[in-house]
Amino acid sequence: MSDSGTITLEEQFGQIDIYVFDQILRGNIEPGMRVLDAGCGYGRNLVYLLRAGCDVFAVDQNAEGVEHVKALAAELAPRLPAANFHVAPVEDMPFPDGFADVVICNSVLHFARNEDHFLAMVEELWRVVRPGGMLFCRLGSRIGMEFERLRGSVYRIGDGSEWLLVDEKALLSMTEQMNAVLVDPLKTTVVQDYRCMTTWVLRKRR
Repeated sequence: MSDSGTITLEEQFGQIDIYVFDQILRGNIEPGMRVLDAGCGYGRNLVYLLRAGCDVFAVDQNAEGVEHVKALAAELAPRLPAANFHVAPVEDMPFPDGFADVVICNSVLHFARNEDHFLAMVEELWRVVRPGGMLFCRLGSRIGMEFERLRGSVYRIGDGSEWLLVDEKALLSMTEQMNAVLVDPLKTTVVQDYRCMTTWVLRKRR
C-alpha cells in the first residue's frame, strides 16, 4: 500500500493483460460474474477480479501455479473456497456445461500440440460458457507476419519456440461453426520479428 493507506494500481490490478483490462473497462466483465480462467498460470489476470467480488474459478496443469492462485484468493477473496481452483488441462475441465459467465483463456491455445489438441481446447472452453456468456481468448497467430512452418499448423516463432498458429480465415471459420457472435473484430498485435498475438472474443447466443 502507499503511505496514504490506499492500494497502488499494481496492487489493484496486478500484471493483468491489457486486453482483459479493456473488457473490464467496457463492462463485459463485471463484479458478481462467475469468471473461469482456463490456463490461469500464477493468476496474473485474477488480482482485480478477486478484489472486485467476481466468483472466480481457475484451472491450470501447473500445480505450483494453482497453489499460488489459491493463496492469492485466500488473501484477496477469502470467501472463495479453495475447491474453485483445480489442476486440470484446458481440454478436460471439471465444470458442467454453461458454467461461467466469462471464460478467459490468455496465451494458452498456441501451446497446443497439434490441430486436434487445439480444437479440443476450444470445444471445451466453449462448452463451459453459458448462453449469453463470453469467451475471451488471446493467442498466437499468423496475422501480420510470416513464420517458418514446421508441421501442420505448428510454426517456429522469433525466439525459436514452436507454436500452433492460426490465421484470420481459421478464426472466422471457427466463429461461424460455433454459431458465435464476435464481441470485437479480431485485433492483432505484431511484435517485430518475434510474434503476433490476436484477441478473439466471442459471445454465445442465448
